[in-house]
Amino acid sequence: MRRFGPASVRALPGWAVWVTPGLLTLVVTLAGIGHAQPWRDELATWSAATRPLSDLARMTRTIDAATGPYYLLMHGWTAIAGTSPTALRLPSALAMAVAAALTARLGAVLVGRRAGLLAGLLFAVLPVTSRYGQEARPYALATLLAVLATLLLVEALRRPTWRRWAGYAVAVAALGLLHLVALTLLAAHAVVVLLTAAHGPAGVVDPPGQSRAQMPDASRPRRRHLWRSTQPRDRARVEHHGCHDAPQTPTAFHPATRSNAGGTPRVSPHPGSREHGTDAPEAEPQYVTGEAREALAWWLLALVPAVVLVTPLALVARGQRGRQLDWVDPARLPDLAALPGALAQSGVVGGFVLALAALGVARLGRRALLPAAAVLLPVLLMFAAGTVVPLWVTRYLVFTVPFACVLAGAALAAARVTPAPARTPATATPAEATPAEPAPAEATPAEPAPAEATPAEPAPAEATPAEPARTATPAAAGRTAAPVEAEQGPTSPRGRVAAGIAVVVLAGLLGLPDQAALRRTHEWPRSAPVDYAGAAGTIRAGQRPGDAIVYSPRDGWLFPDLGMAYHLGSRLPRDVLVVRDQRQDASFWAVECDDPARCLAGVNRVWLVVTGRRADPLAAVPGAKGDALRAGYTVRQVWPRPGITVALLVR
Repeated sequence: MRRFGPASVRALPGWAVWVTPGLLTLVVTLAGIGHAQPWRDELATWSAATRPLSDLARMTRTIDAATGPYYLLMHGWTAIAGTSPTALRLPSALAMAVAAALTARLGAVLVGRRAGLLAGLLFAVLPVTSRYGQEARPYALATLLAVLATLLLVEALRRPTWRRWAGYAVAVAALGLLHLVALTLLAAHAVVVLLTAAHGPAGVVDPPGQSRAQMPDASRPRRRHLWRSTQPRDRARVEHHGCHDAPQTPTAFHPATRSNAGGTPRVSPHPGSREHGTDAPEAEPQYVTGEAREALAWWLLALVPAVVLVTPLALVARGQRGRQLDWVDPARLPDLAALPGALAQSGVVGGFVLALAALGVARLGRRALLPAAAVLLPVLLMFAAGTVVPLWVTRYLVFTVPFACVLAGAALAAARVTPAPARTPATATPAEATPAEPAPAEATPAEPAPAEATPAEPAPAEATPAEPARTATPAAAGRTAAPVEAEQGPTSPRGRVAAGIAVVVLAGLLGLPDQAALRRTHEWPRSAPVDYAGAAGTIRAGQRPGDAIVYSPRDGWLFPDLGMAYHLGSRLPRDVLVVRDQRQDASFWAVECDDPARCLAGVNRVWLVVTGRRADPLAAVPGAKGDALRAGYTVRQVWPRPGITVALLVR
């Protein structure tokens, strides 16, 4: 009875490869999800999502139309779950967990189970995953849809059916509605589709050819059909023999990796097929030429819903670009160099993942085309556009991170599987040797059996009584039956899994300081947090009936008024200067009265909220508003908080 030592990943059921990273990501993103107070972008989400639908629709016609579908989604969510920081961020945490699971699935489909598992685990421990999995913005959902669309594209190219292409069309349309910039991913999809249409999926999206791994019952391989092919080189070769009364047996597309005792090469499965206990990617049928060329037509047809739905949104968003992105500087080469660290939310981790991804490209060769293009093309397109228009914002590219993790997972998994049964070369059976291959020169046929092979050991069932036992040569043992120590060595499947997990743990440890920092504040840079909650707590503790509140500035992107409104709710003092609030103005900014002195008449106490730490907050208020405050009030007390200052003014 032969014994086997399959790697732990190969012993896992298929669902565990993607469920494990998904659960880990959910645990990581839920840890401390409500600790950091909502920052300015999340305050914008809260403000938009809590408006009546009519006000929300009016707002998207003036600003932030590109994020309108996300606000609509959050409008329904907040009506059910509330507006606490945890409730606002929970959809993003769930989306990142699903994105991690799909990343593992994509890696398993393109490279192998081990690579997929390691890719998903690496994605789970990155600071960027926690950062945007704990933010009430559309980036986590866009990341999920980017991986889903890519996975559906691979499945549709391998096995084209209208249902798969319909699923891809829905995913792409949803991706464009939630994040316009993420549609740059279609450039990578276009490259893959064109190459598939020209050459078929082999070498583009098909799993790599992989040798047959050992099964628990090697005498009964799983039966598979040979798929059609128009290429003569793909036709099954035939060997004549007399075994089992069969005059001919096809040897399939590729040479067998090991033989049966009777001398007949075992029929190998389709390249990349997944047998019992293997780590190979799931095998899919190869196209005939006509099917491959139909892929282009199907892909173009699948883009129609996205074009119809996204084009009006993109046209409106284009008209709002000047107001929406007036704070963005043109892209420069140093920005491109700093992208890995800024995108990963950690310079050390970003460089680490980039190095692993580059190694994965080198290991995969042509198989790296899809994930590599999904990283590089969106980045290059965004950078090129950012040099002309204000568009270069690193968080817009978060959706490329899973594809970098797939490449890194391929590097960690070392791509190829080496069979490693728990047998020594001395006790290799005839079925494990390959008589069809000549023995290497350094192995002599007359080499005696080692002493530990006892004569009393029974012959394996697949050996014939008349056939003498043979000793596997060292070279043959390397090809067929690895020694016991190889099962646990650094190059065994189990050893490579352990090494890969160790590297993932190292990446997680390197990112721990950034993980802790982002749970304190979501501001970027983290050295400049804005303590809206602290300022609101000061006002709540000291306010009296009849108090008013004044903000400065009122037209910036720090949103001090939204921050106070979020944290104080119904206890917010009267906004004495406002004549048209954010909802009435259909924007994120309120409109104040032209004569501040008149609007302040009769108010004895004013809470002044100024952005930044100010020793003299009253002096920091510009224009007529500042003149009216300085003329009618004196500063009683100042409470400086990180990024914001509160002062109590009295007449």
